[in-house]
Amino acid sequence: MKKIEFIPEGVCSKKISIEVENGILKELVFTGGCDGNLKAIATLSQGMPVSEIIEKLEGNTCGKRATSCADQLTKALRSAIE
Repeated sequence: MKKIEFIPEGVCSKKISIEVENGILKELVFTGGCDGNLKAIATLSQGMPVSEIIEKLEGNTCGKRATSCADQLTKALRSAIE
């Protein structure tokens, strides 16, 4: 099991805490950001293969920003599986 804390860049959330086991996302907690939306992302993503989450969320943007909390999650997940 691998646990990491990732500091996202260019978004409202301040930290992404994840736990990955055998390529499956076991736990996801966002600190800061749009509370309801990020709780929903966490609930929907838990138990999913990391590769599938990355495929679905990578490149998502927020408003005029070049990234989003979901996109930053994919960066955190990539660092967890490397």
